[in-house]
Amino acid sequence: MTGTLWLVPNTLDLGAEPGDLPDIADILPMGVLRTAAGLRHWIAENAKTTRALLKRVDAVVPLALPLQQLAIVELPRAPKGSSSGPAPDLSPLLRPALEGHDIGLVCEAGLPAVADPGALVVLAAHALHIAVVPLPGPSALLLALAASGLNGQSFAFVGYVPAGAAERTARLRELETLSRRLGQTQLIIETPYRNGTLLDALLASLQPKTRLSVSCGLTVRSGFTRSGTVEHWRAAPSALPANLPAVFALLA
Repeated sequence: MTGTLWLVPNTLDLGAEPGDLPDIADILPMGVLRTAAGLRHWIAENAKTTRALLKRVDAVVPLALPLQQLAIVELPRAPKGSSSGPAPDLSPLLRPALEGHDIGLVCEAGLPAVADPGALVVLAAHALHIAVVPLPGPSALLLALAASGLNGQSFAFVGYVPAGAAERTARLRELETLSRRLGQTQLIIETPYRNGTLLDALLASLQPKTRLSVSCGLTVRSGFTRSGTVEHWRAAPSALPANLPAVFALLA
């Protein structure tokens, strides 16, 4: 019999200061903590942050093995400058499941395989007829959408926008036009240290009546969501932290 690939959610507090961290049992269901504690094989986006997560799990539900004895393998990283080409063969990462062992898949924050390279592992598991079971936990995209007050009936996650100023402005205006035509909320993310730059670009590029919502540091003690029209944002600017992830939502 083959093992199962468990999609284990992570917390959303990557980058938060220790005093800003919530209790893990307030974020992840107890059933998820028990499942995670029993797993001995892991596929991770980052082994270091996975060990940090498991250390927090261990404080609530003891791990099946000492942390240093767990098998944690990292997803292969795409070569720098590479944006295309064939997908890597991830089947070797799933060999423990073919030998009957359960495996946990975890990402840096939130749900694995959602806006995350772990989706390729899930695809490989299905090709090998390995059962895939998602576990409930926080998703920054859905939490931000729920807190925004924008259209939750029709929305799209568009990922990152270009870093270059001209290209970024063109893309934001394109998304605003699409939002207006479809009545659809557009969800954008950015590397935390560029949160302020993206906010400035949104306020400079979008029409005054377009609604803009920013959720920053979701689930951490200092986290917040602010939602209003662009003209209201311009009248009362907000500074965004450069160490916490944010989700930006717009609706024209």
